[in-house]
Amino acid sequence: MESLLILHAVAAVCAPWLVRRASLAVLALPPAAAFAVTVLGLLPGRWSTAWAPAINLELAFRLDALAVLMACLVTGVGALVMVYSSRYFARDGEGNGRYGGFMTAFAGSMLGLVTADNLLLLYVFWELTTVFSYLLIGYDPESRLSRQAAMKALMVTTFGGLAMLAGFVLLGQAAGTYRISEIVAHPPRAGLAAVVLILAGALTKSAVVPFSTWLPAAMAAPTPVSAYLHAAAMVKAGVYLLARLGPALGDQVPWRELAVPLGVVTMLLAGWRALRETDLKRLLAYGTVAQLGLLTVLFGSGNGGAALAGAGMLLGHALFKAALFLVVGIVDHAAGTRDLRALSGTGRSMPWVCGVAVLAGASMMGLPPLAGFAGKEAALEALLGRPLVLAGVVAGSAFTAAYTLRFLWGAFWDKPGVAARETHRVPAAMFGPAALLSVLGLALAPFAPWYDHAMSGYIGTFREAGPATHLVLWGGLTLPLLLSAVSMVAGVALFLAREPVARAGAALHLFDSSQVFWTLVRRLDRFALQLTGFVQRGSVPDYLILTLLAAIGVGVFSVVTGGPPRLDVPVVAWQRPEQAVVAVLMIAAAALALLARAYILLALVIGVTGYGTALLFLAHGSPDLALTQFLAETVALVVFALVLRRLPIGPVRGRLPFWFRLGLGLAVAAVVTGAAVLAMGARTARPVGALMGPAAEQAGARNIVSALILDIRAWDTLGESTVLVVLTLGVTSLVFLRRTSYHIEPSPHVAARPSRWLAATLPRGKRALAFEVVARLTFHTVLVLSVFLLFIGHSAVGGGFAGGIVAGMAITVRYLAGGRNELAAAVPVHAGVLMGAGLTLSTGTALVGLLFGRAALDMLATDASVPVLGHVHVSTGLLFDLGVYVSVVGMVQDILRGLGGELDHQIDAEESGEAA
Repeated sequence: MESLLILHAVAAVCAPWLVRRASLAVLALPPAAAFAVTVLGLLPGRWSTAWAPAINLELAFRLDALAVLMACLVTGVGALVMVYSSRYFARDGEGNGRYGGFMTAFAGSMLGLVTADNLLLLYVFWELTTVFSYLLIGYDPESRLSRQAAMKALMVTTFGGLAMLAGFVLLGQAAGTYRISEIVAHPPRAGLAAVVLILAGALTKSAVVPFSTWLPAAMAAPTPVSAYLHAAAMVKAGVYLLARLGPALGDQVPWRELAVPLGVVTMLLAGWRALRETDLKRLLAYGTVAQLGLLTVLFGSGNGGAALAGAGMLLGHALFKAALFLVVGIVDHAAGTRDLRALSGTGRSMPWVCGVAVLAGASMMGLPPLAGFAGKEAALEALLGRPLVLAGVVAGSAFTAAYTLRFLWGAFWDKPGVAARETHRVPAAMFGPAALLSVLGLALAPFAPWYDHAMSGYIGTFREAGPATHLVLWGGLTLPLLLSAVSMVAGVALFLAREPVARAGAALHLFDSSQVFWTLVRRLDRFALQLTGFVQRGSVPDYLILTLLAAIGVGVFSVVTGGPPRLDVPVVAWQRPEQAVVAVLMIAAAALALLARAYILLALVIGVTGYGTALLFLAHGSPDLALTQFLAETVALVVFALVLRRLPIGPVRGRLPFWFRLGLGLAVAAVVTGAAVLAMGARTARPVGALMGPAAEQAGARNIVSALILDIRAWDTLGESTVLVVLTLGVTSLVFLRRTSYHIEPSPHVAARPSRWLAATLPRGKRALAFEVVARLTFHTVLVLSVFLLFIGHSAVGGGFAGGIVAGMAITVRYLAGGRNELAAAVPVHAGVLMGAGLTLSTGTALVGLLFGRAALDMLATDASVPVLGHVHVSTGLLFDLGVYVSVVGMVQDILRGLGGELDHQIDAEESGEAA
């Protein structure tokens, strides 16, 4: 399964290039391959790969009957929709590559979701589908309607997802495991909170009342997106969660008590609303919401009989609803509109398309001999023992028949007083997928008994068998058949009275759920704005004081509630005399900082304390830490110097009294030092320091610090690199807030004829020729030194982070010597490209272990004998470290570009304005 997911990920990343060279149809290959592998049974029933065992996170997958059904729907319909998309969009469309990448990534995320056998892994894929659905619904960034629809879907489903995660944690803790198969086999008493939270996630994803408002709005997405996400994939995720956890939670309160009534209400309200829609896509959208309500009723009933009916409806609904959405796209593409009031006579000009729609519509109505009929009869049979629920479903079925007839009439029938709509020829790539899905609803119907038997393994996991339900194409003259006939007659009557029904629906429409949603969002925004204005005054000293006071409060609270601390740790003044000397220098620098008033002096003395810390590391025998601290402190000083150019040079008087600030600092120092001493004294386990040496040898490294960073705690390194990149982009983006261009612009001081030696942009009075020459002469030497530090990091002092900072310092010297043009000449590659390439390389290396059947971030190593070089130790850890190196270089360049080059540009603009 990991290989199929990686195939989707690679195809998604390469989608822009593949679409330019070929077409969107090429991207149908990954889901088609996954479909073939699933149908042919080439994957094992269950398998797992350790990911983070300490927190019970593993790549665990399972292919039981339910997972196979969903995987076939997700991959099969996904492949057909991608083929359809190749002709739906213009061949040279600007956003085709982006669309193809998002669709392929979404298909891979759905495949992972329906096969995941771990609650936390399922949640990861769940949120990935949320993100990619947001990007697909907002496919047209210039459309306000698309942006609003995407934001609404994101907010609703993310809210449900976060609630579901909390429910998963409660369920996993109650069960003692996060393995779904084990939870189903040995159901725990999850508790009220866990059940409600999990239901919140499922109901929001499947657009069940009161969370149904996002799905009709999502019709702003392109029609292929609706055919896939809103018929066969995303909206089925919530129903799938009900089906997957129903055997474990179906008999626990309030699973049935919430799911069943909300499902019935959803079916009735959405079906009634569909009867007055004039947009064919929105009509199908409300029909989808209604049928999701029916599926929620079936899987929310918590018994095997209803679940079997739900499995039948799940397959039938995916086939006929995806086909109908594709038909809407064909009609819109060929006739130029999907407004049923403007369509007339298209059935005569597109008879084959009309036939496909009639076949799919008949299955949606539940007419024999189609798959929808078998599922509907089983659903009515499963609900015979619950009269109120059965009555609601029969009424909902009548609405289904009525809006199906309204859809077919509106799309294809001749309408009096409406001119026949001209249509153009339908491409085979668009007609074929819709026809195939529609015909499958007919071809698969005779296999209903076989499907019943195939799902028996899944149905057997329910503790409550429920009513005896069967999936058959013809079960004789039974009560469900009579109820089905009644709903058909009622549906035809509603269709014939469509005008009065539409007027009655409009009259009974008390409020617009979309307006209610956006009103709530606006009020929440207003409240957040007022709260932010009250709490955040824009004063960094105030924020810092609050943070420090909170730290002191934690210490005081601990002493008051826990009693005086017992300090059992032996305290030694110093171990080596140089430590005392360095400590005195640091104390002197700290004292000087209290008296300093100029910003630049403060930056310098604070830097002295940082360099003192590096010397203490060195005295303790930690040269790696000392080197990293020294380099990071140097870069911090450069950043301070660049920013301070925009601040006053003269002395600044603090707002708070000196003695208050002094007392606050001493109190924080006492709390932090005391907490550190207590933490060391509270240790009961054996220190892990003695284990570091053997762990480093096992990782193939002679440098313990490097082994920690690149192997033992590589997760931390990857996460910290990502955080630093995001932080750098955020800070520099604020500098470019009023700009739309991010390239380094030439300075007005540079001559018209560029220099062949230096691209210096500094005015003549500020240039230092000796500094410029030294900067150029030492640049490449320092770069070589940085690469040397990169390569020796696994066996000596160095590493990717240290090497990256050294390279960044070389670039910094070039900038300080020559200005922003010299910076552009030193690193012609965009900073964003460097940071992205570095993170991609580190992440890709981290996933290499999965390709070889090992854990993620499990670094691979080998020893080889190379002519001339001799014995060489090769490890993927070097590639991981190279990614860190490139990311750090990109971050330094971005800082210089934003805080250096852009501030230079702003200063030049201000000076030009003053001169004018």
